[in-house]
Amino acid sequence: MTPTTSTPTPAPTPTPSDGSATAAARRGLRDFYEDPSVPVASGTPRSLRQARILAAALGPATAGARTVLDIGCGDGTAAATAAPLLAGHRLVGVDWSQDALRRAHARLPYAIRGELTDGGLPFADASADAVLFSEVIEHLVDPDSALDEIRRVLRPGGHLMLSTPNLAAWYNRALLLAGVQPVFSEVSLRAIHGRPGREVVGHLRLYTARALREFVTAAGFEVVRLSGAPFHGVPRPLRPLDRLACAAPALSSILLLHARRT
Repeated sequence: MTPTTSTPTPAPTPTPSDGSATAAARRGLRDFYEDPSVPVASGTPRSLRQARILAAALGPATAGARTVLDIGCGDGTAAATAAPLLAGHRLVGVDWSQDALRRAHARLPYAIRGELTDGGLPFADASADAVLFSEVIEHLVDPDSALDEIRRVLRPGGHLMLSTPNLAAWYNRALLLAGVQPVFSEVSLRAIHGRPGREVVGHLRLYTARALREFVTAAGFEVVRLSGAPFHGVPRPLRPLDRLACAAPALSSILLLHARRT
């Protein structure tokens, strides 16, 4: 991993004709994610599944330590869960939330402030061997630029491990047929409306398995594997069914995608 030495160029101040509404929305989202009450950790089962796939792809550190960036690391829980399976490799947490980074420092040896937009990540081109991107893409205003930036910092053939909620999860299909807002989707940053659940987490984008494959491929990656993971928020009586649905990723609660930079 080689940090860049140049200072990121600040984003230009928007004028009313070039996106002030978008800029205001981003400021609102920043305030939302800096709120300590907003959850910043994903579930342990999917973090472990993701880490196992990545560990198998990277191989043991005896063959050479690799640099793994956990972009959008939140409080560091997912990276700390993966760390025992990635022993010997360099695991670096990256987030732009100062509150999240303060918590991540307690779990990770390296936690660095960085952004996917507005100047980019503080790493040189082709400086990382793998990127963990857990439960982040669904929160982004501009996921296209985010994947462009991830591709920039990954070496050719480098690994992308991405996880995101599945819009077409088995229960969401039933909810839509009943005219109910799907789980994971949100129409407000203030409260939940029209769907089960109480927790607002700021989801802006949702993907089906097919859409995620196509999106990642169009961004310059080759999809190696798409698998499923359970969701901790499923009611306890339905959890066995949720685990069974993982065998068919298109129906699973969480999509786990392993891709390589082309």
